[in-house]
Amino acid sequence: MAARVLVQCVRSLARPSLRLCSGNPAVRAAVLPSVATHRPLSFAADSRRTRWLGQSQIPSVGALCRQYSDLPPLTLGNIEDRVMYVLKLYDKISPEKLLTSSHFMKDLGLDSLDQVEIIMAMEDEFGFEIPDSDAEKLMTPEEIVQYIADKKDVYE
Repeated sequence: MAARVLVQCVRSLARPSLRLCSGNPAVRAAVLPSVATHRPLSFAADSRRTRWLGQSQIPSVGALCRQYSDLPPLTLGNIEDRVMYVLKLYDKISPEKLLTSSHFMKDLGLDSLDQVEIIMAMEDEFGFEIPDSDAEKLMTPEEIVQYIADKKDVYE
């Protein structure tokens, strides 16, 4: 275990942000035990949660840390592109016939089970559940886009 940490430490010398082990061998020897027992953090080292959990604030050497980023803001165009992309990937819909105003049953020849599968795909794509009472009313891509925009408070 210590050898692996030492190898990671040596590799990190090339990265200026992780020069924790460079320089004095005594510093390296003092840091290695704490680095070996250090758990990777998923939050910034000085965040309130990290202090509340009592985790050490020693920068980890070569340890995997989660890095979160914010998604770009949703727009009507973005929502429409994502809805149409999911629908084009659905194997029972021919992409040539698909328009934003196409009715799933009348224009595309789908049945109620296909409509339920489409709604489930939209739930997976946008990360929220659509209640059955609302899902029954969503019969065109345009209605799905408008529903998602209303739920996510998108008006542009």
